[in-house]
Amino acid sequence: MNKGLQAGVVLALALWGQTVKAHGDEDHSKDAKPAGAPAGYGADAAARTTAAGGSSPARLPDGSVLMPKGTQRQLAIRTDIAKLEEHAQSVELNGRVIADPNAGGPVQASQPGRVESGPRGFPMLGQKVARGQVLAYLRPVANAIERGNQQAQLAELTSQLGLADKRVKRLEDLEGSVPRKEIDAARAEFTSLGQRKNAVDASLNQREALIAPVTGVVSAAAARAGQVVEARETLFEIVDPNRLLVEALAYDAAVAVNIAGASGATSGGALSLAYLGGGAQLREQALPLRFRITPPLPRLAVGQPVKVIAQLKQQIKAVAVPVGALVRNASGETVLWVHKEAERFVQKRVRSQPLDAARVAVISGIDEGERIVTSGAAALAQVR
Repeated sequence: MNKGLQAGVVLALALWGQTVKAHGDEDHSKDAKPAGAPAGYGADAAARTTAAGGSSPARLPDGSVLMPKGTQRQLAIRTDIAKLEEHAQSVELNGRVIADPNAGGPVQASQPGRVESGPRGFPMLGQKVARGQVLAYLRPVANAIERGNQQAQLAELTSQLGLADKRVKRLEDLEGSVPRKEIDAARAEFTSLGQRKNAVDASLNQREALIAPVTGVVSAAAARAGQVVEARETLFEIVDPNRLLVEALAYDAAVAVNIAGASGATSGGALSLAYLGGGAQLREQALPLRFRITPPLPRLAVGQPVKVIAQLKQQIKAVAVPVGALVRNASGETVLWVHKEAERFVQKRVRSQPLDAARVAVISGIDEGERIVTSGAAALAQVR
């Protein structure tokens, strides 16, 4: 071999050695797939996780979420095994709180008049009152013509009453010489005129007492001193807060005869309801259904909206999950998060229906035995 060929071989070996060394020192951490990551885990997601020191949640390209164990504990993410069981089919109804007609009612003016305060003044909102307690007085008022006619009638009755009194006394002095029936007739006429005079006098001067129809608290008060009101105008509303009802509207008549139980939900919490019965006449194209609120009772107000979950007699197979386990994805679809691996969560589209005030029944989209997220689903949905 000549010297030129030997020099070329030596130079080639030297260059090859430098290439091998450079390749051996290159960082391959970005190409490594993290433990528990799906097959589609890309280099970009791995880079974000590595840059965060492996302690930050990340949304993976396939839509799943990588959530480190430490962050799961901080966000209080809890899971449970999905169990397919028999549950009562349910229907959601719109309702509102109403007063029990046997434990509440209005205080109304029976005639036009002027309002005057009661013995203890006007009752305040929330004040407890007893049945028969005088809340206010109503002094009748009339226009000038009506009042003039009543005064004329009163004057005429007063005159007739005086004449009848004299006639009775004269006949009593002649007792024995006049028939007994004439004396009795005169006395009856005198009594009748006296009652008529008292009635007309009361319509002019006597005031009417407005009393509480039941024992309870004042839920509405519209009376003011000197206020002139018309007949049937409501001045007070009395309600027993321990005896309230919920009225809901059902647009399917079959619901009224198939209810096995019910619960309700308000802004103040869940309600336990007992079904009382439903109407047989449509109101606004729906049947009214009534439920009694059973203790413990949260603080409620008459007219407050209530979401009523009525359980029917029919049964369905579904997975029961808390209401907070269901969230909406970016497309507005209802999804449930499934714990696939130690630090990986996948969302699944599901169909559900209300089960009671605190749970929903997932009808499809979840297989029995899957580990589903029951608490903290909203936090997973916010990971971007």
